[in-house]
Amino acid sequence: MTDIAPFDPSLDPPGEPRIVTRENHSISRGLIDPDVLKILYRLSRHGHRACLVGGSVRDLLLGRTPKDFDIGTDATPSRIKRLFRNCFLIGKRFRLAHIRFRDNKVIEVATFRRAPTPDELPDDPGDHFHFVENVFGSPRQDAFRRDFTINALFYDIATFSVIDHVGGLEDLQARRLRVIGDPQTRFREDPVRMLRALELAARLDFTLDPDLAAGMRCCAPLIAEASPSRLRDEVTELFRRGVGGKVLLQARDFGLLPHLLAGYCGDGDSFALLGRLDERAAAGGSVDESLVIATLYLAPYLAAFPPRRESHIVDALHQAAETILPHCRHFSIAQGIRQQARELLVACFRLVRGVGLRGEARFLRHPLTPLALELFLLYVMDHPPLAELAARWQGLICRSGPVAESSGKEKRPRRRRYRRPSRAAGAEKKDP
Repeated sequence: MTDIAPFDPSLDPPGEPRIVTRENHSISRGLIDPDVLKILYRLSRHGHRACLVGGSVRDLLLGRTPKDFDIGTDATPSRIKRLFRNCFLIGKRFRLAHIRFRDNKVIEVATFRRAPTPDELPDDPGDHFHFVENVFGSPRQDAFRRDFTINALFYDIATFSVIDHVGGLEDLQARRLRVIGDPQTRFREDPVRMLRALELAARLDFTLDPDLAAGMRCCAPLIAEASPSRLRDEVTELFRRGVGGKVLLQARDFGLLPHLLAGYCGDGDSFALLGRLDERAAAGGSVDESLVIATLYLAPYLAAFPPRRESHIVDALHQAAETILPHCRHFSIAQGIRQQARELLVACFRLVRGVGLRGEARFLRHPLTPLALELFLLYVMDHPPLAELAARWQGLICRSGPVAESSGKEKRPRRRRYRRPSRAAGAEKKDP
């Protein structure tokens, strides 16, 4: 990895940063994780620049609790490792320091980086990406490499001041999301930034800058070029944060949705149900991937195979498998998650079909039935004619205990060993 030091100030973008002193901003050290403060103070004591960077500074200024804290410094990764015994360096393409504390807490420390000049790039174009990601720079150069202005704010532990190189403080005040640099160029560098822009705007209740919105419409098809595994994680995380429905609805409006979810378009019923799932997550309900898949495809599934009392459950099972198959193949969903999503769809089919049918007793005690009922109740909120049926099912399921799931570790009853009779005993029986 190329270690460029000292940093060349002549490569800094033009202009001066805006510095907000301690008495003029709302960030207090009491709001920062104590272990993060230990790292910042140690780096500073050893003569290094040490700053909180990224989303943690943004959230503290907005009065929100940061999910995690990231640190930026001018110390190289090898220097960080010498300063902290509990430090582990990770990454081959992008070298980072992870400092581990008790309870599996990990705090990430990154060295400031910059974009290289054209004459610094290697002759082989295949080596450019690796080189670009590992050229060290100044804090101002690092700020201009970030994605959005509100994510490029620094909190300097030496002066307790907030440093803004890119106009992020103005955008925070205006509650506006703006890309650093040309939006189309930044989206071509990393198409997932379009999804993150929608997620930030939805989670923080910000508006999108007009240039950002225009760039997203032009670059929407590029989202399909991102890694499916990465998109899969991003989409699942959206629903865990309670903004999945809102983000996917905006993604449809910007033309991203079919490229994002392997041709998925959705309809009014689908987006209404996704919004209900967001409300459930915001209220503290857990959301896993199988529930997300079942929620995405419940309305199309019921539309393709309308539940009737004479419908056979085997046909419903086949239809459920066919409905989610394109999604599961595109994102390489594991068989266990795929099966659970399919069972949730079939369980909702049973619930819509009505009570008093064959196999009901076993269905009532199935371990997945309570979760299927929750999904069904979310669906019923936008389908009032099913409310009476939902109340009947709720009463039946509450009165039935769940089937105890086998752990596979129960002891089997011992089989009685067959004992062959001895020859002497056989001889006695033959004697008259």
